[in-house]
Amino acid sequence: MLRYISVIICILCMTCGIQGKTFSYESVEGDPMQTRIYTLDNGLKVYISVNKAQPRITAHIAVKTGSRNDPAETTGLAHYLEHMMFKGSKLFGTTDYAKEAPLIQKISDLYEEYRKLKDPTERKAKYHEIDSVSQIAAQYFIPNEYDKMMSMIGSEGTNAHTSTEETVYKENIPNNELERWCMIQAERFPNLVLRGFHTELEAVYEEKNISMAKDNYKLYYAFQAKTYPTHSYGTQTTLGTQEHLKNPSMVNITNYHKKYYVPNNMAICLAGDLDYDKTIALIDRYFSSWKPGKDISPRQFEPQPVFTTPQDTTVYGDNEEELYIGWRMKEASSLQTDTIRVIEYILNNGKTGLFDINIQQEMLTRGIFFENETRRDYSCIIIGATPNEGVTLEELRHIILSEIENLKKGKWDEKLLHGIYLNEKLSELNALDNNRYRVEKMIESYITEVPWERMVNQLERTKALTKADIVKWAQEHLTDGYVCAYKRKGIDTTIVKIDKPIITPIQSNRDTQSTYYNDFAKRTTEPIQPQFVDYKKDITFSTTSKGNLPILYRQNTQDERFELVYRYDFGVCADNRYDVMADLTTLFGTTHKSIEAIKREMYDLGCYYSFNINSYTLFIKIGGLQENMAKAVSIIDNYMSHMKADSAVYNKYISTLQMSRAERRNHQQSCYNALASYGLYGKRNDRTIYMPVREMRKIDPSVFTSLMKGLQNIKHDILYWGPASMEELRNIIAKHHTVTKNPVAGPTNEYLTLEHTPKTEIYIAPYKANNIMLRMINNLETKTTVDRYATHEVFNAYFGKSMNAIVFQELRETRGLAYNAWATCYSQMRAGGEQCYMQHIITQNDKMMDCIKVFKEITDNMPKSETSFNIAKDNLLKRVAAERHSKLQPMADYYLSKELELDRGIGELLYERYKNITLDDIVSFEEKYVKGKPMKILILGNESELDMEALGKVGTIHRLSLDDIFINND
Repeated sequence: MLRYISVIICILCMTCGIQGKTFSYESVEGDPMQTRIYTLDNGLKVYISVNKAQPRITAHIAVKTGSRNDPAETTGLAHYLEHMMFKGSKLFGTTDYAKEAPLIQKISDLYEEYRKLKDPTERKAKYHEIDSVSQIAAQYFIPNEYDKMMSMIGSEGTNAHTSTEETVYKENIPNNELERWCMIQAERFPNLVLRGFHTELEAVYEEKNISMAKDNYKLYYAFQAKTYPTHSYGTQTTLGTQEHLKNPSMVNITNYHKKYYVPNNMAICLAGDLDYDKTIALIDRYFSSWKPGKDISPRQFEPQPVFTTPQDTTVYGDNEEELYIGWRMKEASSLQTDTIRVIEYILNNGKTGLFDINIQQEMLTRGIFFENETRRDYSCIIIGATPNEGVTLEELRHIILSEIENLKKGKWDEKLLHGIYLNEKLSELNALDNNRYRVEKMIESYITEVPWERMVNQLERTKALTKADIVKWAQEHLTDGYVCAYKRKGIDTTIVKIDKPIITPIQSNRDTQSTYYNDFAKRTTEPIQPQFVDYKKDITFSTTSKGNLPILYRQNTQDERFELVYRYDFGVCADNRYDVMADLTTLFGTTHKSIEAIKREMYDLGCYYSFNINSYTLFIKIGGLQENMAKAVSIIDNYMSHMKADSAVYNKYISTLQMSRAERRNHQQSCYNALASYGLYGKRNDRTIYMPVREMRKIDPSVFTSLMKGLQNIKHDILYWGPASMEELRNIIAKHHTVTKNPVAGPTNEYLTLEHTPKTEIYIAPYKANNIMLRMINNLETKTTVDRYATHEVFNAYFGKSMNAIVFQELRETRGLAYNAWATCYSQMRAGGEQCYMQHIITQNDKMMDCIKVFKEITDNMPKSETSFNIAKDNLLKRVAAERHSKLQPMADYYLSKELELDRGIGELLYERYKNITLDDIVSFEEKYVKGKPMKILILGNESELDMEALGKVGTIHRLSLDDIFINND
């Protein structure tokens, strides 16, 4: 039962400056997050959940508006406003707002004139005028001052997102910096200033370019358009149209901000190491002066038509065929969401659902998902699937709808409901470890207007649902009135290329600070003292009674969960057959049980398992509820001993894999990843070391079952986190995990080696899109040590890996060349591992040479800023100081230290070294290893739209085919 509890908080003046103020809050009995929900006098909601696991706070601010409220003539507005919220306020981000303000107003007026012009010549001239005034205004603009202040307090993951009904601003801060977080948020939200507008607009347009190269983006919005024909859910997209992005209105953005960015339309959501009373007093102190809005009502739309027959739509693109099937449902706050949640797991729980067994297990698809998209006005069930070889989209549609009929006819085991409850319970326990999960649940409740009581008690409500309830609901709601959207292979004629505007780079003002910034920097806090991993204290070491295998143990004293890992010290680089073996664990059963029965048995226990392998390590993981650990370990042990080959399933697996690999060549990101790996390592790399199809066809599948059984004869470590004692763990292992008396070493890894870069060369691989993906690589010819790694990490923080770094400032902030740009030093994390330097950017085709030129400028003459350097270094130190290891994390740290041949945890060693690194050290490193060095330049793009003549002057051009960069798929 929801309890409205009033509490009187006696707060000391030294804490919040308020004495004897009363704060009322809502809470729910039995809430595992122990969330308190406060409402300030101005309507601002404040959600607080305490989690003491580490001295950090996930701090999000949610605004109850998104693209659903964009004006129809300027779609994409909410998303663009999100970007502009990082540009500062009247007090920060500027050297002189009084002088800057009239110039920004002039730019706004010019944009209103610009968006009305149709003649290309007139538009070009007007944009030149906008660019000219922007240059004058930029002399007062201090880019990234917000990001500098967030870095200063040790924030991680500074970001934001916009969706249909929400815009959320995200930070993860040390718990001693809550007040400075409050200070800057209270300043920036009510005081929007649209500075740096035209360069940021180009970044947003690049984001649009990236999305248009993704067929799943087009499919999703085609589905939405058909589902909501007269509602902005379907008539508008979050990123907006190309036409609107090129014709923005600063006036509309300002009006939108005034209407929706008000306290009675916002929520502050906090989870972490907090004190309830001190926190709400602090929030009240900084945010209570905000003025509420008078009209926060969202856009209203007529009721959507009721469908009684299927509604079809089609889009085209180069990627694999796919379809969405869905039903429009009631608003998120309706109780039907409970039933839909259970239906999701009956159909698609990843193990034992109708889709899992009858579609995925039969390899009729290469992927299928079920999503309940909850929104304030309407919700929507979406089922998405990609057909396998030999299955048409129409056949796949029929297959999916047949399983929906099985659901409606009750052709499923009612006992599945208990397994769903246990697995949901386990998922909730796992999720509670994560402060971000807690905050996202708060935001979901606030945005969708689902009462917190309903959020908290959902698990118990779904437990009460019966098979009869679910069948009745499905029969009433999963009717023929569904929408089906097809993504077919073909040419997309809707994409329009828009040439880049002429933008004069604005000033970076890197060493300039506002008065507000200087006052902010003077405020000090009591530093968090680091707690480093101590392997002797944080891990208990033992051995098995048979085979003398190492056991690494940590006790879970909080709840009933366990995690058990068998860790083998070899991976695909030792024997790529083990990768196929791991894949087949989802398809092969045993001599006594089908794989379906095994999955169902584990699911019913509230347990899970996985066989995973990477380049250098093989993991077998078992987890779940401790009460069923012995049974789960026994099931997996029996599976390893009796895995049975099935030639028909194996051949179908090969065909499916071959088709999946072929389709990767149609995806821009997959092609880029393959090209990047080729650039790093050459033909033998982390994406081509896997077994070619032609080799698989030569191997009898019994080879892989023999490999599985042979794992019990190979040395491996056993890692455990859970409530059992060491003695109980050893007994379970002795009884249920088969280990040979004298286990042998596994195969030896053949490590990947970085290619040398003796001269600048260009490697271009083909992909037709309006943007290119570009990476530049230089082999540093150095070996990994803690000292070098520490220097690289500080260099990365200062130069290339954050929004406050030089690369982001120069490529995006001052020139508007990209949405995405970074640079980093990469290290192979083992003793004697190799190191390299990489630069990356995604940009419009006609901006390629500009990007290459700017990268060269900033590496040949790296800007030097003591202020920016100190912020970057202090941010690293604060992150390390606030880091805490939980569950199996200390063991991961332990193995990393072993790989690097260290006697302590790497965090402790890095912390010591970070403190002593100076800007001169970074400058020396850059001049010795980066400046003027030859680069291997990798470009994924459409050569016919690139300036190949200019590119040829940079270095020798090598043209690659997709066969050169992908694994042989014959």
